[in-house]
Amino acid sequence: MSAQRVVIGVDSSTQSTKALAVDIDTGAVVGEGRAAHTVSEGVGRESDPEQWWRALGEAMAATGWADRAAACSIAGQQHGLVTLDAAGRPVRPALLWNDVRSAPQAAGLAAAFGAAELARRTGSVPAAAFTAAKWAWLRANEPAAVDRVAAVRLPHDFLTERLTGEPVTDRGDASGTGWWGPDGYDQDVLDRIGLDYGLLPRVLPPGARAGVVRAGMPLREGALVATGTGDNMAAALGLGLTPGRPVLSLGTSGTVYAVGRTRPADPSGTVAGFADALGGWLPLACTLNCTLAVDRFAALVGRDREDVEAGGTVVVLPYLDGERTPDLPGASGLVHGLRHDTTPGQLLQAAYDGAAHALLAALDGVLRAGGESPAPDEPLLLIGGGARGGAWQRTVLRLSGRAVQVPEAREPVALGAAAQAAALLTGEPADAVARRWGTAGGRVLDPVPRDDDTLERITSTLRRARALQEVSPEER
Repeated sequence: MSAQRVVIGVDSSTQSTKALAVDIDTGAVVGEGRAAHTVSEGVGRESDPEQWWRALGEAMAATGWADRAAACSIAGQQHGLVTLDAAGRPVRPALLWNDVRSAPQAAGLAAAFGAAELARRTGSVPAAAFTAAKWAWLRANEPAAVDRVAAVRLPHDFLTERLTGEPVTDRGDASGTGWWGPDGYDQDVLDRIGLDYGLLPRVLPPGARAGVVRAGMPLREGALVATGTGDNMAAALGLGLTPGRPVLSLGTSGTVYAVGRTRPADPSGTVAGFADALGGWLPLACTLNCTLAVDRFAALVGRDREDVEAGGTVVVLPYLDGERTPDLPGASGLVHGLRHDTTPGQLLQAAYDGAAHALLAALDGVLRAGGESPAPDEPLLLIGGGARGGAWQRTVLRLSGRAVQVPEAREPVALGAAAQAAALLTGEPADAVARRWGTAGGRVLDPVPRDDDTLERITSTLRRARALQEVSPEER
């Protein structure tokens, strides 16, 4: 009888590292591990990359397969700026995707090139989240730190390089930097932000091997390591997505995306024109405020997160960390239409509605940006930490008017990384591995009539409130 073949897929996210040991042949999860991260509070959002490294070792060890896994792959939170010195140690904490201090630099980059030209070059109009804006912010605010930088990496690149010694990345995660396009790194953008091309990793082709695990690492020496990718690209792999199938992810951030057949280039900046981890595209819209913002409102009104009530006309714009969609980096939370008879449960439901609104409003644009025709009868795949919450499910059903499918498989990002690792051994495309594993299967919730009145009430409030919300992050 042949020995069981197992790979490990890793999701290094904002809040924690999750690792799954997965049987290559069946897709069965045979071991799991998790270790928490900490994120700074205040105006900035930063994390020490060394804690990601420690968490990686703890999570891999907890799977029970670190000494036996045949291969691994690491998916990580997008956009984060990791700066390393000549010894490969972090110069300073990483600037995370939800750090909006770089909004002026993003605006300056768009003004220098023009939004349409940047969308043509890189697929996206950079917001504060993008790595290019963060590097420009660092140069403007911490020149002494910049002088010590010998390498610039994304979070998943940093961890992959620690394991293998190889300075590499993939096209999916690179597409979220603001300095990469289909022809490679954009020298004009790099020159504009003052970033030396030589500080960047090589971009490997889809399906390539990053290297093998070195001695003394938290995984057995000689195990194969795939390129890895960004978390959204990995989730698309983990679900085995085919073109046009929409996904709504409810986590610290909210995202809506679909695999596209054509390269997106949205000059409005609403849809980011990311590459996927294979050879296609992943048009995506993202909000900064999702499950954590709603949970904060639940705490403020003293309610359990599921204790919502229908009715009322109150509107909540839960932009507690500024916002990316709509592009209001200096925004704050806003409550409008509060009445004597408004209940705490109605206020909490309005926070859910406000968090879901921008994502669902961008859904058709995401599909069109990838060359797909929106199909209202196509079930919306609901994933992320909020996907199994009844209040989230009912909110998405009511505001989308679509059927909603909730996959039984948990941790699609780690599963996508595991599929990348398995593909090194089987020769299959990673998304085909995931489809063979049946990762997207799950119950389908029947559609309900779309609540157009609530959607219009939120849209109208946002339109009238923009003057209050359009402030710089420094004025917050």
